[in-house]
Amino acid sequence: MSSPTDHLTPDDIDFLARPLYGIVSTASGPQPPQPRPVWFEATDDDEAVQFFTGPETLKVRRLRRDPRASLLVASPVGERERWVSIAGHVTLETDGADQLVSRLFARYWGPDASNRADELAGMLDADWIRVLLHPEKVSRFIN
Repeated sequence: MSSPTDHLTPDDIDFLARPLYGIVSTASGPQPPQPRPVWFEATDDDEAVQFFTGPETLKVRRLRRDPRASLLVASPVGERERWVSIAGHVTLETDGADQLVSRLFARYWGPDASNRADELAGMLDADWIRVLLHPEKVSRFIN
C-alpha cells in the first residue's frame, strides 16, 4: 500500500494499461453518484486518463455543471487485490473521440476485434465526447 499522490506513478500506468473496466463517478451535489463502467486509457503524456461517452449522457450533463469526477480501476477476481483511484477535474473534448473509440475497441476486444467490424462501424457512426480526467488525487492499494 502507498500513500495518495497527485499524479500517476509508472506502476499505476502499467496497471492502467491493462484492459480492465474503470468505474467512473461524477460529482452530483445532493444527488447520489451514479457509477458507470467505462473503457479508458492513460493519455500519451500520462497526465490524464481518458474515456468516451455520448454527448447527451447523464455523466456529461453532470460534468458540465460540476467538472469533478473519479475513476476506480481494480484487479479482477482471482488476482491479488489491487486498485487505483483517480479523482480530479475533467475537460470535455470533441476532437479525438473517434480515434479513442477505435483504440479502446481494439484494446478491449483484442484479436476478436476484427470479427466485430460492423459493431465498430456502428459505434463510429455515433457522436462521442472524449472525457479527460486530470488527476488531483491518486490513491492506490496493492496487497
